[in-house]
Amino acid sequence: MSLHTPPELIQIAGDAAIKKDSYSIRKILLLSFLAGAYISFGGLLSIVVAGGVPGIAAENPGITKFLFGAMFPVGLMMVVMAGAELFTGNNAYFMPNVLSGKQKWTAPLRNWGLVYIGNFFGAVFVAYFLTYLTGVVSALPWKDMVMGIAEGKMGNPFYKTFLKGIGANWLVCLALWMGMSAQQTSGKIMGIWWPVMTFVALGFEHSIANMFFIPLAMFHGAEITWGGFVVQNLIPATLGNIVGGAFFVGTLYWMAYNRENKQKTEK
Repeated sequence: MSLHTPPELIQIAGDAAIKKDSYSIRKILLLSFLAGAYISFGGLLSIVVAGGVPGIAAENPGITKFLFGAMFPVGLMMVVMAGAELFTGNNAYFMPNVLSGKQKWTAPLRNWGLVYIGNFFGAVFVAYFLTYLTGVVSALPWKDMVMGIAEGKMGNPFYKTFLKGIGANWLVCLALWMGMSAQQTSGKIMGIWWPVMTFVALGFEHSIANMFFIPLAMFHGAEITWGGFVVQNLIPATLGNIVGGAFFVGTLYWMAYNRENKQKTEK
């Protein structure tokens, strides 16, 4: 078969969660630093490509949104294929095992906390050292896009950022699910690309990507404080991401397949 079935994905995700829980703190932090950097590379590519066509943006903003979304998935592809620890993806992986009693809640909470920290440092590293100091997007029209992205993300009320966070990680975790379903590299690439492109083009809120986008604008002079960034964007986006990945993917697929199989076995 060219694809793993949905019930098989529950087992694959569960096996991955057990493996992730066995990692040392050092290994988790290293791999999560890499994931934060990889997601940032995708974000930077999106800015360079979509931000470089202001004429198209003025005439047809939908094309610019598509270009921005079309570039971003390279980050998640690197996370999956090179191997790294991403907070948002891990929100879904652990849920089938926790709900089945195979792992305790301490497993995902330990992983999520450490990975979140590592992702933050990886994202800010790319934003400051590889983007700001090198001047990759310091000139117009790219700087305008950097500032516009941060302004848009910081201008939403808590509930809107939270809801956009749900949408973002629902789609990101679906991308990971679809990537796991494929057994060939080309299939994994296509499975990841479509949902990630969709969430980015729709303007949803991904907490790890925001760890790159908003600090990047701050380094370029945006009037945003670290406290304001955390309270106005990062907290609601993160909470929404957890709901989107842990509930709408990890929990609902467990309810649909693993729980049903368990009940049949008990009978």
